[in-house]
Amino acid sequence: MELEDARREYKYGHLTRDSLADSPYDQFDLWMQHAIDANIQDPTAMVIATVGSGGCPSQRTVLLKHFDRDGFVFYTNMESRKAQEIANNNRVCILFPWLAMDRQVIIEGKAERLGMTSVLKYFLSRPRESQLAAWSSAQSREIDARSLLEGEFFRMKEKFADREIPVPSFWGGYRIIPDRWEFWQGGEHRLHDRFQYSQTVEGQWETIRLAP
Repeated sequence: MELEDARREYKYGHLTRDSLADSPYDQFDLWMQHAIDANIQDPTAMVIATVGSGGCPSQRTVLLKHFDRDGFVFYTNMESRKAQEIANNNRVCILFPWLAMDRQVIIEGKAERLGMTSVLKYFLSRPRESQLAAWSSAQSREIDARSLLEGEFFRMKEKFADREIPVPSFWGGYRIIPDRWEFWQGGEHRLHDRFQYSQTVEGQWETIRLAP
């Protein structure tokens, strides 16, 4: 498959140093709101990269459930591949691909496991079917057929038919604490605008422009 001619110009806009917020949290908040207001599909979807014990990276898409100056929160099965890799190396990288706006945000940092209070609060807010799905799937494990997964879902549905669904012991969440950010705005002729925020020893944010 030849793809050399699959290209387009990026004309959505520009990003300048003067337009950047002093804090990357404020800049992210602004861009996230732009993405939501533009009705792009899944603005909270983020690709998270982890590294296995053999040094091999892996990626998958998860949904951001909360962010503030304490970090970025997502939830998952704690027996999944991503959770196992985070347990061995809590350095992660997340990417928000807002391609409809010619924007990307890349964030590097460390992942810390959430306490049970936060996990319980979020789990109870999920639709009942999502709660059942958490119980039904041994995430990242090999299964012979989809029918087994569906069968387990209906077994859980019957098991918890007349009562509140408890949080599985193997389910939890993480907060990603950033120490490096990159805001990328596509530009014409591939002259993209890229700005990096990195934290100084004093805890301040330093901003530099990167070549595209």
